[in-house]
Amino acid sequence: MIRLSLADIASAVDGRLHRAEGSEIVSAGVEFDSRKITDGGLFVAVPGERVDGHDFAAQAITDGATGVLAAREVDAPAVLVPTVPVEERSSAMALAGDTDGTGAAVLAGLAKLARHVVDRLPELAVVGVTGSSGKTSTKDLIAQLLAPMGPTVAPPGSFNNELGHPWTVLRADEQTRHLVLELSARGVGHIANLCEVAPPRIGVVLNVGHAHLGEFGSQEAVAQAKGELVESLPADGVAVLNADDPLVAAMAERTRARVVLVGESPNAHVRAEDVEVDELARPTFTLVTEAGKERVTLPLFGEHHVGNALSAAAVALELGATLPQVAERLGSIQRVSARRMEVAETPNGVTVVNDAYNANPESVRAALKTLAAMTRGRPARAWAVLGPMAELGDADVEAHDEIGRLAVRLNIDRLVVVGEQAQAMHQAASLEGSWGEESVLVADIDEAVALLRAELRPGDVVLTKASNSAGLWRVAEALFADGGNGEQQQ
Repeated sequence: MIRLSLADIASAVDGRLHRAEGSEIVSAGVEFDSRKITDGGLFVAVPGERVDGHDFAAQAITDGATGVLAAREVDAPAVLVPTVPVEERSSAMALAGDTDGTGAAVLAGLAKLARHVVDRLPELAVVGVTGSSGKTSTKDLIAQLLAPMGPTVAPPGSFNNELGHPWTVLRADEQTRHLVLELSARGVGHIANLCEVAPPRIGVVLNVGHAHLGEFGSQEAVAQAKGELVESLPADGVAVLNADDPLVAAMAERTRARVVLVGESPNAHVRAEDVEVDELARPTFTLVTEAGKERVTLPLFGEHHVGNALSAAAVALELGATLPQVAERLGSIQRVSARRMEVAETPNGVTVVNDAYNANPESVRAALKTLAAMTRGRPARAWAVLGPMAELGDADVEAHDEIGRLAVRLNIDRLVVVGEQAQAMHQAASLEGSWGEESVLVADIDEAVALLRAELRPGDVVLTKASNSAGLWRVAEALFADGGNGEQQQ
C-alpha cells in the first residue's frame, strides 16, 4: 500500500481519529486477520460470526500495527468510520455476525480507502474479470502474462467480494503497474459497487452460467449483473467478451468501450483454431490474432482452459505484450490457486484430480469432460466423486440430474455421489443407459474414502468436485495420506 498517515486515512474514509494524533504512518499492508499484521500495517476490525475484530485491536498494535480501522471505539490508535444508515446498506455488505451494522460501516470505509489509493495511482492499469465460472483461473493467467511487463498485483485464491476486493486493491503501491481483480456477485448491483472501488480500464466477461441461480432467479438476471463490469468501463477502455456465449457477446451493446471478442467463433478477434488435447487432457491450439498466429500448448488440464487463455491473451496484447511473448508465456503458465484442477499421482499409482474448490453445472461438465479425456483409450478407470452444487434454487434437481446422465454418456466408469443433497445425480445415472451399480450414493466423505480405499487400483484416475461447502477436497487429501505426498504434475 502507499504510505498514508492516519490523518490521511481518516480524511479518505470520512472518519475521525481516536487515540491518535494523525501523524502516525501506515507503511505496510492492510489486514483483517490480526495474526497477519506486520510492522507499520493497518488492522481492519471486521466483525465475524465467531469473533469480532474490534476485540483484537490492542493486540494488533502490540504486534506492530500502526493503527486500526474500526467502527466503534477500541483500546488502540484508530480511525473510526461513520455509521452506514440502514437504508443505505446493500445486501453485499451483509456479514455473518454483523448485528449492529459495524460490519457494513467497516466495509464502506475500506472501500473508500481503496478508492483513495487507486486515485493516487494514475498509471495503474486495472483489469476486472467476472463470469459464472473460470474467474480465478483466468485471473491467475492474466497476472502471469502481465508480470514480466511490470509489477502486478492479483488476489490470492478467490478474494472477490466486498472484503477481499478492496483488500487486494490496497496491496498496490507506486511501483505497481497492473492490478488484476476478480469480481463476484450475489445480486444485481454488486459488481457495479466493486467497480466503484477500483474503476477498471479492461473488463473481461467469461460466461453466464447457472452459478448462484438460486439468488438471481434466471440466467438473464445473472447476465444483467455480470454486464455491470462492461458498463463501468470508460470510452477508452476495452471489453473482452466471450464470442461463444450469446449472453456475453450481447454485452457489446452495453458498453462505451472498444470490444474485443474471444473464443472459437470465426468472428472472434482473438480465437483458437485446431484445438487438440493430449492423453492428460492438456490442450494445444493455434492462437489467432490480427498480429498473426502462434501454436500454444497449455500445461493445464482441461480443454475449458482454452477460453480462459484466450481472454488472458487478449488482455496481455492490449497492455503491450507481443504475440510471441504471449504464446511463450502461456506455454509455461502454472496453476496458482489451490483445489482447481490440481493433478497429482499418489504413491499407490492413482491419479487424483482435485477440483473441489467449488462447483456449478458448467464447471462440473468441464471437469467430467477432462476426466473422460484423461482416461480415453487407456486401461485406467475413471472415477468421479461428486458432491452437491449449491445455490441453484428451483433448478437444483434438474441440474444434478443432468450431471448424473452426463457421467454415463461420457463413459465414466464409477460415479460416487456424496450426500443426500446430490442424490439426483445418482438417481439419474442409475436410470441412464445400461448402468447397473456403477453409480453409488454415499452418506458422507468418510464413506466415500472407505469405498475408494477398498476398490481403487493403480492407474485409476479420480476426480473430486463439489461446491466449496461440501469440503470434498478431503477425499483427495485422504488418498495421499494413505501413502505420503504425491508429486504434483504440471
